[in-house]
Amino acid sequence: MSRHSRQSAAWAMAAVAVLIPLLAACATPVGPAGPAAQPDPASPASASPAPPETEVVGQGTVLEDADGTRLCLGGVMESYPPQCSGVPLTGWSWDGVPGSETAEGVTWGAYAVQGTYDGEAIAVTQEPVLLALYDPMMAPDPTGGEPGGSSEDELLDVQEDIHTSMGDAILASAAQNGWLWVDVVWDDGSIQQAVDAAYGEGVVVVRSALRALEG
Repeated sequence: MSRHSRQSAAWAMAAVAVLIPLLAACATPVGPAGPAAQPDPASPASASPAPPETEVVGQGTVLEDADGTRLCLGGVMESYPPQCSGVPLTGWSWDGVPGSETAEGVTWGAYAVQGTYDGEAIAVTQEPVLLALYDPMMAPDPTGGEPGGSSEDELLDVQEDIHTSMGDAILASAAQNGWLWVDVVWDDGSIQQAVDAAYGEGVVVVRSALRALEG
């Protein structure tokens, strides 16, 4: 073999030696992806309140349309007829119920509704009461009337974050007197514990729109 042939063969062998590891690296299958990120157990969105053991009372707009009948505990769109989302009602009947209005296939009225709540729907157990005639007991103020220790800017940051975390689970929220008040359909204390863990105690006050009756 000529000197030129031996040099060519040596270069070819060197190239192969370099190429094989590269090909092996490219051909190495990618391993399975790591475990999916799990929700933070301290996040308010991870809280799972247990349904109340007693009956509850909720105040709001009862609205029935093609999607069913529901109790709207949050905002109601000022359209005609109105529109809102809410907690489904079972066992509801408009028979003998005063104060309702109907337009374009939608019936609605403002009532206090009593029933059992399973975490998804309210099973009506008593005749509804017109809100105009309802005299509810005042709920105790968990702050005792004392101002909170957070600034307006701090509360607005928490408000934005908690709405991002909990989404439609929040009915309404407002920063007032050093506290962020957050209204939800129902909380057995689980959501309050979660927001305390996330933002510190004495920052957020969680309120249930459904009030549990004494057993």
